Amino acid sequence: MTLFIKPKIGSWKLTDLVEDPNKRQFQEFLQSLETRIKQLEDKRKDLNPQISATDFENLLHLIEDISEKVNVASGYAHLRYSADTSSNEAASLVTKMEIMRSNITNRLMFFDLWFKKDIDEENAQRLIDSIPSVYREYLKHKRLLAKYTLTEPEEKIISTLEVTGPNALVKIYDRMTSSFEFVMAVKKGKKIIKKTFPNKEKMLSLVRSPKPEEREAAYKSLLHVYKKNSGVLGEIYQNLVIQWYDEHISMRGFQSPISARNISNNLDDTTVETLLSVCKRNSVVFQDYFKEKAKMLGIKKLQRYHLYAPLSLKNSQQKKFNYENAVDIVLQTFEDFDPQFMEYAEQIFKEQHVDSEIRKSKLGGAFCYTVSPKRTPYVLLNYNGKSRDVSTMAHEFGHAIHSMSASDKPILVSHSALPLAETASVFAEMLLNDNLIKKVTSKEQKILIAEQIDDMYATIMRQAYFTIFEIDAHHAIAEENATIDKVSELYLNNLTKQFGSSVSLSPDFQWEWVYIPHFYHSPFYCYAYSFGNLLVLSLYQQFKTEGESFIPKYFKILSAGGSQKTEELLKESNIDISKAEFWQQGFDLVAKKIHELKDMN
Repeated sequence: MTLFIKPKIGSWKLTDLVEDPNKRQFQEFLQSLETRIKQLEDKRKDLNPQISATDFENLLHLIEDISEKVNVASGYAHLRYSADTSSNEAASLVTKMEIMRSNITNRLMFFDLWFKKDIDEENAQRLIDSIPSVYREYLKHKRLLAKYTLTEPEEKIISTLEVTGPNALVKIYDRMTSSFEFVMAVKKGKKIIKKTFPNKEKMLSLVRSPKPEEREAAYKSLLHVYKKNSGVLGEIYQNLVIQWYDEHISMRGFQSPISARNISNNLDDTTVETLLSVCKRNSVVFQDYFKEKAKMLGIKKLQRYHLYAPLSLKNSQQKKFNYENAVDIVLQTFEDFDPQFMEYAEQIFKEQHVDSEIRKSKLGGAFCYTVSPKRTPYVLLNYNGKSRDVSTMAHEFGHAIHSMSASDKPILVSHSALPLAETASVFAEMLLNDNLIKKVTSKEQKILIAEQIDDMYATIMRQAYFTIFEIDAHHAIAEENATIDKVSELYLNNLTKQFGSSVSLSPDFQWEWVYIPHFYHSPFYCYAYSFGNLLVLSLYQQFKTEGESFIPKYFKILSAGGSQKTEELLKESNIDISKAEFWQQGFDLVAKKIHELKDMN
């Protein structure tokens, strides 16, 4: 297997989106967008209950064309800003594009509100039944949202204020945290050696260092910086929570803050409640693992600083993967599963849509960003050569493969619902883990299995408890006027319940919540990780049992995008996510993996 272009660590190319936002070509592009918007505005007079299915479908296609253009312009701005959050020009362009998007949303809101609220049920159903079936769930969901939709003037006010309200607060959070410097102090004998990190990504990789002094120092540095800035960062969070409550509870009438997310995801509240309940009930599974891990490490009790300690000799070096080798491993893993997987991933490298290097002021973490189904996704990494970075690469490219599998779907329905958003990413990681285990010694297999269980904890139990914390924090802030210190106390209590007696907690971990970007960017997003991981455990078991015959079924789930309701799509694969038994099945597989590790001692 050879790549057309050997990828090198570096930044992405955005010129296939926008060559230069200061040139005439970009202004002409925006003008073409304005022309299409006016065309749709002119159609407002044609909206009536008896509108023909053909005319209605043509309006949807016009909206799709507008959405495509808006996504290109705003996608470019956000990707450019992610690559350098210190750039005032990039930040200004993001604001400009957000204002533009808000303005367009307000101008075209009439169509959305007409279909949600103005047209009668009989004619709405006539249109849903008459146009291509790919749009049906999308339109049915719009009708479901009608009861939470306000009047046109109210919706316009909310849309306008989002730019200078929650969106602005999130941007301030990102700019602040991306500019933090971290000083890590490590004891070596009688000396204290200090090292400065201009970006937290390199430092955070050390929480998996084989050296306990590095793990502890990395966490202490991280938590010290976020505690020092918790006044401002906590204030940002408080305001975001209050804004969420004011809009979704006071104005729209959702039953609870998390219900707004669930219904947006076209998912029943009871399904999410069942998922979180099963997660809480199974906290003992990972508590058992952490007790066992302490024995394997030769210590009495695991401290939170050492949760991700690798099962290796104290002073051994972690295996390093150069970038080119990591790319080869990931692509080979995908090709072994199905050549189409590999071809999708290879295309992203060929088009230089990957930003992989660690730089000062670059956004931390990793993500996959799909501008539209017609365009190859973009992947941001902060690659540091550790095995975790190879897994992250597989994870984000799994997202991209999911998106590309649904590239034949219209832009309005191409994105999968949030509960399925982590399906392909986690599946890709599991494929990678299986691939790596085949190539190592029995001792290294033990280390890899422990890393897998560590990851399962981080992406199932930790994320579920993040969501439980958010439920408590939103209630405390919005209804009890809780201080930042009180929210931090809630978080420490959350950790105590999560770990029981299996892990020793130090007080500084009460500030960990301030550094979790999802709490700021996307309230109640985190249960999607628990959902996706437990779902993938079931799907992966099917794959191991059925072999190649499973692959078409899997691609069917990915290629559906957002065109089907999650529960209905999964039932076609004999998966019932409304039942506690389904989620328990995932934890039973985790427990089996833990017993496998114990048996290797």
